[in-house]
Amino acid sequence: MLKDLLYKVKLKAVLGSTDVEIKSVHIDSRAVTKGGCFIAVNGATTDGHKYIDAAIKNGAVAIVVQQLPTNIVTGITYIEVADSTSAVGFIAHNFYGEPSVELKIIGVTGTNGKTTVVTILYNLFIKLGFSCGLISTVENKIDGTIIPSTHTTPDAISLNALLQQMKHAGCEYVFMECSSHAIEQQRIAGIIFKGAVFTNITHDHLDYHKTFEEYIRVKKSWFDNLPSTAFVISNADDKRGAVMLQNTAAKKYYYSLRTVAEFKAKILENRLGGLHMIVDDKEVHFKMIGEFNAYNLLAVYAVATLLGMQKEEVLLGLSNIDGAEGRFDYEVSKVENVIGIVDYAHTPDALLNVLATIKKLRHGHEKIITVVGCGGNRDKAKRPLMAEVACEYSDKVILTSDNPRNEKAEDILKEMEAGINVVARRKYITIADRREAIKTAVSLSNKEDIILVAGKGHEKYQEIGNVKYEFDDKKVLREMFELLGK
Repeated sequence: MLKDLLYKVKLKAVLGSTDVEIKSVHIDSRAVTKGGCFIAVNGATTDGHKYIDAAIKNGAVAIVVQQLPTNIVTGITYIEVADSTSAVGFIAHNFYGEPSVELKIIGVTGTNGKTTVVTILYNLFIKLGFSCGLISTVENKIDGTIIPSTHTTPDAISLNALLQQMKHAGCEYVFMECSSHAIEQQRIAGIIFKGAVFTNITHDHLDYHKTFEEYIRVKKSWFDNLPSTAFVISNADDKRGAVMLQNTAAKKYYYSLRTVAEFKAKILENRLGGLHMIVDDKEVHFKMIGEFNAYNLLAVYAVATLLGMQKEEVLLGLSNIDGAEGRFDYEVSKVENVIGIVDYAHTPDALLNVLATIKKLRHGHEKIITVVGCGGNRDKAKRPLMAEVACEYSDKVILTSDNPRNEKAEDILKEMEAGINVVARRKYITIADRREAIKTAVSLSNKEDIILVAGKGHEKYQEIGNVKYEFDDKKVLREMFELLGK
């Protein structure tokens, strides 16, 4: 019944009966069917209030609005709420039987590391014998069954439907990314979290949040609203790690490689063969590479421990686990042992972390050749910074297209070039065609050189205009190794 769906929703006015059966809930008027409830949301691109009449025509019997329309239709129930964006989350959570009440949900936010942390957590808990769900940028999973992912965090209705599926499948734990967009757009409103993780915060998504301060505020707002029944783990080595937890009611914990924290680790060796670390006074070898992955592994260890897992069993499980697809994903060419690395790094800080790791992995004078671009219709401020970082940490740089979307690739490249100083200008070339750029990088490589193809990682497409073309960085890299006899 409609009245049951309004639990925890901040109501302003009700016109009509709430004793009406609701068969479905929607934020898209085109998807509404007979007996449905339509929630009018003022989104980033359009205002749902414009489509109230269309929703009623398609069979809506209840309309949730932030502002009552002038045209009130007899027999339709109108619910005026303080914030329809927030209302979607609570209504969806109630409609799908409050799935998060019965699931232990761990959310992970931060600029970098979200996908890797949730993926490792999922793989670890599957190894430990639990039934689990995964909600990530790369894919959603219910106990090994892959469900394609279109957003870092689905919209509130899709999210709760997915959580209900996970509950019915017998999942005990769910590990999910919580992007800043999802927090700001309240896609996770109403969800009850068992635990939360903050990885780090750096320059990203300023096309959406406009200022870095706003980006921080949005991330922090999630922690501010966590209940005292939850735990939260923050990166003590990030300068905003403590700030994020200032106002939370959740039980606080920190992890660190450099300072005092409840969960502490030290890197002994960081090589292409993996990480050798001390974690809680135990020496462990991990297959994953790089300091950034040391942080990711430590965050996972902290979560698993707080969820009651045995420390030794967790460390043993983590020692054999691979990272997420497209995150420092590498292979070696058959003839000249050229190392090709594909990574999702699409922020200046993420790119710096990957390149700094590669530099540490060199054992001689191998060249580092970086292929990198920036996405169209996204944060323009980071474009010159990406090029600057690439040139500073590489021997050769090829600036290319990423997902240009509705911008011209050449225009994006010019904005990237603005970040390259006079001294570094001899290091780079621009090749707009991404396939040609990767081919050129391979042709320029010599024995045991290292090629980094950054920005797209796990993506299997390139978005040009409004069309997504098939494109897989790792597959193209492999093809060029074969073609050029590397």
